[in-house]
Amino acid sequence: MRILDKGFIDLIDHMGDDNTVVSAARVSVLGHTKGEIRDGELIRYLLDNNHTSPFEHVTFQFLVKCPIFVARQWMRHRTWSYNEVSRRYTSDNIEFYIPNKLRRQSIGDKQMSEGTISALDARNISKDIEDHVSDSCYLYRKMITYGIAREQARMVLPTNLYTSFYATVDLHNLFHFMKLRNHPHAQEEVRVYAEAMESLIEPIVPISLGAWKTIIKGGSN
Repeated sequence: MRILDKGFIDLIDHMGDDNTVVSAARVSVLGHTKGEIRDGELIRYLLDNNHTSPFEHVTFQFLVKCPIFVARQWMRHRTWSYNEVSRRYTSDNIEFYIPNKLRRQSIGDKQMSEGTISALDARNISKDIEDHVSDSCYLYRKMITYGIAREQARMVLPTNLYTSFYATVDLHNLFHFMKLRNHPHAQEEVRVYAEAMESLIEPIVPISLGAWKTIIKGGSN
């Protein structure tokens, strides 16, 4: 699924589904599915009462391409498992994120943006961004040509450089990620990835995701 200008997120693999959650929850009494309605009620009860362990038996593996500054927010979620491309080993596929709009800093909140700058200013600044990444890339290539190690040459590349990584997470911790990152206060560039993950997992865990959305929107949990 394409994200931003050159990024993407793909669901590579998964283990388990709604039935896995139900079976894990009912194993204490050696029970199994009791039909979609009863199973849905159970899943809702588990989420509503913070019985999270049954959701940890469902896992998802994603392949992500995003700007470094997005990845660094993402990797603060330490319950995930990550393997990321290393610029110590490769100089290939150097790409940069160039936003199609530039947001203003919020006056009332240090961490948020609001609105956008004027179209004329945006065009001027976007050109400056493009020049900046071009100059950075030129210097990086020059350092490589001079025989400087990639692990050191990479320091001149800005954080709008795209990176790629595998990310694996269980459903409980994915819900936590989406609650924080698909939120009006979250940065837009990470929020679009959280939104995409919801659509990717919905065919696999429609009951769990639907119950979670209801609870989050209702303000509980």
